[in-house]
Amino acid sequence: MRGSSRFFLLLAVAVALAASGGGRVFAEVMEPEGLWSGPMRSETPSTLQGAVVIDLAGLEALLPRDPLLVDVGPADKKPEGFSEDRLWLPTHRSIPKAVWLPGAGAATLEAAQEEAFFRRVEELTQGDHARQIVVFCQPRCWGSWNAGKRLVTNGYTGVHWFPGGVDSWQEKHETVVVDADEEWPVASAR
Repeated sequence: MRGSSRFFLLLAVAVALAASGGGRVFAEVMEPEGLWSGPMRSETPSTLQGAVVIDLAGLEALLPRDPLLVDVGPADKKPEGFSEDRLWLPTHRSIPKAVWLPGAGAATLEAAQEEAFFRRVEELTQGDHARQIVVFCQPRCWGSWNAGKRLVTNGYTGVHWFPGGVDSWQEKHETVVVDADEEWPVASAR
């Protein structure tokens, strides 16, 4: 009897662990005061003060209103040891109609880059600070959170953060190959 009690206790613990996500416990990530400067690929908050956090259904509902889609995913880096005599043509896949500003979500941008970011958003929104803007990259990416925070801090009121990013979009929709926005300084630096 003692052996069977132990078996049922272990079985109950296993069932409880399975029901709770395999024993993994995720702590709620709090929003930092300013921009995030830690590892860019890590757990992110579930909120972005001053912005609306949306999932795929939220993005799909917003698309008929023609929001500005801003992809801040990083550009692929040339692999170490890649021969100089070989052509390096990385591709970046994104949501159709997105403007790709690689690296725009970095915590620290040079003054010229930050100015270029706001100037480009100003041009793309035609100066409408209430225009719906969706910022995204990939899941667990602080870049889009930082870009959204930058916009909110600078008076944009229609900011939406899509933390699921391109990965979430691909679950139901096709992606397209995009080039870095020609007006974005990083595009000419590659």
